[in-house]
Amino acid sequence: MNIRCFQRNFSAAFPPLVPLQLPSPMETHLWYILPDEVKNSALLNQYSELLSPCERESVSRMRGDQLKKRALLARALVRTTIARYQTNCQMNPRSLRFRKNLYGKPEVEWRNEDNFNPPPLHFNISHTSAMIACGVTVNVPIGIDIEEKQRRTKNNIIAFAQRYFSPYEVKVLTAISDPEVQRQEFIKLWTLKEAYVKALGKGFSAVPFKTFTIRFRDTTMRNFHPPESSVSEESDIVVESSEDPTDPANNWRCALLEVAGSHYGAICMEKDRIAGENAPPKLTVWKTVPFVEDVCVSGTDAVLVLGGMIEQ
Repeated sequence: MNIRCFQRNFSAAFPPLVPLQLPSPMETHLWYILPDEVKNSALLNQYSELLSPCERESVSRMRGDQLKKRALLARALVRTTIARYQTNCQMNPRSLRFRKNLYGKPEVEWRNEDNFNPPPLHFNISHTSAMIACGVTVNVPIGIDIEEKQRRTKNNIIAFAQRYFSPYEVKVLTAISDPEVQRQEFIKLWTLKEAYVKALGKGFSAVPFKTFTIRFRDTTMRNFHPPESSVSEESDIVVESSEDPTDPANNWRCALLEVAGSHYGAICMEKDRIAGENAPPKLTVWKTVPFVEDVCVSGTDAVLVLGGMIEQ
């Protein structure tokens, strides 16, 4: 396990972030933070200093201390994560600027300066009340989603799925007799579909969940991921258009994870033509408290790859 700690007095200047090389083609770097573990008020104040005036105003408008804290941590995580990948080590996380595309997906707005070539970096963020995550790729768009495993739905799962999911997905869920297993498979499906829509950068309104299907190759109809099966890179998770099988939905690769024992995580990224059609997707995961501690948790019990990706 690779552990790097930065202990300091949170007063004036920001401590340096350990620079990292960009992910390799068809590799995702995933960073996550657990809000309940960040209790130092001086550290939270320091995170606030990283934000733009508009971001600070947006955080202050949140109702309730916990919502404000999570919004602050989400923005601080994005800024510190992206700043790590500046090879010239001159990028201050506070200096980063962002914009949103037509559908509201955030992107880095690189400044046009002499002798600066912005990295071909893409990112996406997701959060629950107990976890905030940021995924990073190069050259290709990425979408991520995290959901709590214990998430409950007010509606009947099958009735809800019939409203939002494709006929194939409803058929798979209906075939599961155990209510708890059915609920878990529903959450996995929702997480994957959310990640795909976010990867497209268009959002649910532009790409309704019913218009595409998530399929797990080499698994049974009874369950998307049977507990007794051995998942490897051969267990691909694919996206198929429900309206047109030749749709470029097939150009995307998805992966499903279990993170920290409490969340499902989904990653969706476009295939990298430079890397080649058959390049296996790879994953490296860090748990972080920016400026305090970064722990690479790949290969530990904190991350379990359920399908679609190789863990580094």
